[in-house]
Amino acid sequence: MFLDATLTVSAQSTDSLQVQLARKWEHSKVYALKLAALMPEADYGFKASPEEMSFQEQLLHIADNINMLSSSYLFCDAPTARDPKTKLSKTEVLKILADAYDCGLKANTNVATSLLDEKVKFFAGPMTRRQILILMHDHQTHHLGQLIVYLRLKGIKPPAYIGW
Repeated sequence: MFLDATLTVSAQSTDSLQVQLARKWEHSKVYALKLAALMPEADYGFKASPEEMSFQEQLLHIADNINMLSSSYLFCDAPTARDPKTKLSKTEVLKILADAYDCGLKANTNVATSLLDEKVKFFAGPMTRRQILILMHDHQTHHLGQLIVYLRLKGIKPPAYIGW
């Protein structure tokens, strides 16, 4: 299936950080999908604690954040928004997540180098598009780390980390 597929980065940028982040993004997609695939569908509603998001909510939160940042600041058309009340299968969640990571890869590779240091309005204060790219990476990494804990609490060994 698509879990073992590796994309080829065709970054047109000459910006070293942008090229490296695009390569890292491909690995993040593969790792996120492996984490998501390991949890049994029956446990997608599992929460590590009552105040936490469920496993599925974490995955959808990652996807929504990638789509929002990519489309709002980095010139990628996000997939059509879904109705949050719709019950989703594991397969549908995996597709939403994969599509979001594809949008994130486009954002990583398509934003013009000349625009990376342009400041944009952000809810936390002005940021450059370069900072938005880094934020997008940091945010998904944070939530993937949480998913590792969810898997371990269910007695599931997470996959080996896929680094640079």
